[in-house]
Amino acid sequence: MSGSAEGSVKTAVPRPELPRYSWRDQSPAPTRIRYITNHLEADFELSRLAIGPLGFDLEWRPNYRKGGRENPVALVQLAGFDTILLLHISVMSEFPLKLREVLWDPLRVKTGVSIQRDCQKLHQDWGVSTRNCVELALLARSVDNARWKGKYTSPLGLSRLLETYVGFSLAKGKVQRSNWEHRLSPAQQDYAANDARAGYAIYAQLIALVRDVPNTDPRHYSFSVVNGFVLDHLGISRWVPHNPYYDPGPPPPPKESKDPKEIKKTPRAPTSSAVTASFQDGVSIRNDEQGPQLSSVPVVPAANSRAGAFHRIPRNRPTSTQRPQNHSYDPAQYSVTTRIQ
Repeated sequence: MSGSAEGSVKTAVPRPELPRYSWRDQSPAPTRIRYITNHLEADFELSRLAIGPLGFDLEWRPNYRKGGRENPVALVQLAGFDTILLLHISVMSEFPLKLREVLWDPLRVKTGVSIQRDCQKLHQDWGVSTRNCVELALLARSVDNARWKGKYTSPLGLSRLLETYVGFSLAKGKVQRSNWEHRLSPAQQDYAANDARAGYAIYAQLIALVRDVPNTDPRHYSFSVVNGFVLDHLGISRWVPHNPYYDPGPPPPPKESKDPKEIKKTPRAPTSSAVTASFQDGVSIRNDEQGPQLSSVPVVPAANSRAGAFHRIPRNRPTSTQRPQNHSYDPAQYSVTTRIQ
């Protein structure tokens, strides 16, 4: 189930309308297709496959519930030079033994778009490991760097690659979101065969460019998924997609700032000038968002206040100069200013 996200150099020139790709018309040699629902028949047909790379793709029934769990892989598509196999594993009584062997074989290239996720899902659903997989987007960026810019790992869609290197567009439509667990209709079979065969056709064009590009190494675009772990194409060491010779080109221009009129003004937090203080009979009252609050310390009257006014003693202290009935009484805690006549 190839991804549709793409990344490339943006151009103002519209892409031309290209003819639709069909494995029946664009195959370089007479090609036979086999839709298989029995594991024994699958083993027989897989044993007859010619040596060489295989276009690789998967399909599974979509889950229309938001946040729902993905359904397991239902169909495995393999396309060689003269054979296309549609292996409907969800209706088989067991997973074909020969299919496990082909996917495990490091001498057989399995190629497609966004297939790292496909291989990980195949292992998650069926416990199958896949070695020597070629990601077509990485291969294209490695051998045709002058055409593709941007981040090395940015995806390139199968249809875009097919248009660029084969000269045909790929039809999608409603078939892509159909139920792949029921017996496949002729339209579904054609769709599945086209996806796998398109991957093979793109690989054939790109791999021919490798000899003309120095410093190209399979480790730049090939990987394996062994027991759920992403390793190099031989399935030995950890793999991360990277090509030290790839030139991503200049960085994208900075985003234009919005119209100042459209920018919302963020309300500023109240500052000290927004907090007022008033004096009522020598008591400081603080007015802020929490309402008026009495100051907990005595307030000295301002210069223009009534001369000789008494200092207001906080309410939580005795207002009398008489000694309270408490042995801890300290006269120094209480002071009274007499009014000057």
